[in-house]
Amino acid sequence: MAKIKIEDLKKIKERVHADTFLREGDRRVKVTVHMGTCGIAAGARDVMNSLMDEISDSGVTDVVVTTSGCMGLCAKEPEITVEVLGQEPIIYESMNANKMRQVFKRHILEGEVQTPFVLAKGSEQKS
Repeated sequence: MAKIKIEDLKKIKERVHADTFLREGDRRVKVTVHMGTCGIAAGARDVMNSLMDEISDSGVTDVVVTTSGCMGLCAKEPEITVEVLGQEPIIYESMNANKMRQVFKRHILEGEVQTPFVLAKGSEQKS
């Protein structure tokens, strides 16, 4: 696998910003692709590209895509978090482009959590 360069990260960032928007009230789903170095090394870039292609092809405008660093579970990368408005977040593990397409079509569009890929449900609460 080719090494990722700063230029590649800039292109990914530009593509995300061009293909998505953050208008309050217009978003129904937020997808976070965890792109720490471990996630990128494990294939998070392919997961991100697959997600962006699915959003573009479907024409949905209520899905927001963000990125984050490592969650600390490097062995489970690539990971994504899907947050549907009014529902608990779902963290998916060991993602690839095909799994991302399935999660997009079945969970994000149809509301069916893809249990075989789930790492965790819910979010941590700060006390």
